[in-house]
Amino acid sequence: MASDAETVAAAELAELAGPAEPAVTRWAGVPLTVRRSERRARLVEAAFELFGTQGEAGVSVRAVCRAAALHARYFYENFADTGQLLGAVYDKVASDLAGLLPAVLEAAGDDAAERIRAGIRTVLDFSSADPRRGRVLFTEARANPVLIARRQAAQTALMDAVLRQETRTRPAADPRLARVGAAMFTGAMVELAQQWLTGGLGDDLDAVVEHAAALLRTPYAG
Repeated sequence: MASDAETVAAAELAELAGPAEPAVTRWAGVPLTVRRSERRARLVEAAFELFGTQGEAGVSVRAVCRAAALHARYFYENFADTGQLLGAVYDKVASDLAGLLPAVLEAAGDDAAERIRAGIRTVLDFSSADPRRGRVLFTEARANPVLIARRQAAQTALMDAVLRQETRTRPAADPRLARVGAAMFTGAMVELAQQWLTGGLGDDLDAVVEHAAALLRTPYAG
C-alpha cells in the first residue's frame, strides 16, 4: 500500500501534468503539424488570459496547462519555460496591433497630422478595448527580461516606421533631426499608452488623441 507521502506526490504530479485525455483523443486523425500548431495556440491563449487578468505571477506551467486543458508535456513540446511563452504572447498581441495600422494609416492619406492622429488613436483604442492587450504591451512585468527585450524591439520598429513616414512626407528633412524627432515620438507614445491604460489621462479618448497629436507633431513642423 502506498504511503501518504507517495499518494500526495502522485497527486501533485498528476495535477502538474494536467487533465487526463480520453482514450480516443481530440487529436485522432489530425496531422501532427496541425496538432502542434493548435496546442501551441491554446497555450498562448491561456497565457494571454492569465497574464492579462492576473499579471506575470498568474502564469505558471501548471496554471497554463490547466487553463488550456493540456498535459504538461505539450507545454514543453512548444516552450522551454514560461518566459518563452510570454514572449509568444507578446508577439501575438503586437502582431495583431501591427496588422491594423497599415490600413488605418493608408485611410488617413498623406497628411502627416492625420496619420499621427490615426496612429495614436489605433494604439490607444486597441490597448484599452481589451485591457489584457494593454497589460501585455505596456503595463505589466516591466522587469521580465523576455518582455523587456520584446518591448525594446517594438520601440525600435516603431521608430523606424516613424522615420519612414518622415521620409515619405518630407524627403528633404535632415536625417539626424528626423531621427531625434522619431526617438522623441516613440518614447512619448509608450508613456502616453501607459498613462492612458492606468487611467491617468481620464477617459476622453478624442481629447487625448487631439492633444497628443498636437504635441507630437511639433518635432516635424516645418
